Amino acid sequence: MTDPFTQALTDAVDEFARERDWEQFHAPKNLSMALMVEAAELAEHFQWLTERQSAELAPEQLVEVSEEIADVLIYTLRLASRLGVDVEAAAWAKLEQNRQKYPIDKARGNAKKYSEL
Repeated sequence: MTDPFTQALTDAVDEFARERDWEQFHAPKNLSMALMVEAAELAEHFQWLTERQSAELAPEQLVEVSEEIADVLIYTLRLASRLGVDVEAAAWAKLEQNRQKYPIDKARGNAKKYSEL
């Protein structure tokens, strides 16, 4: 079910790792930890900013944030590949689950968790 773009990107990420003989280091445990580190690096760019500042990044900040977003995506694709997870199918399935958990009539304009709606 994966679209051609996602598959091409996943293949490129896998090839990148294979060419460097990094598969030996890419156990799901290690990839999930690396993913958390990259997500933390992304969050660090927003730490201590106001809500407004976080939405109005300077061009150089946006470049750095874009690189961290790319790192998060790359590690996500690599982890999914190692586990045989179809990222697109999983995302569509999760979106549908969230639609059920957060019906528009209860969740619109509300930040409460589904169990509190």
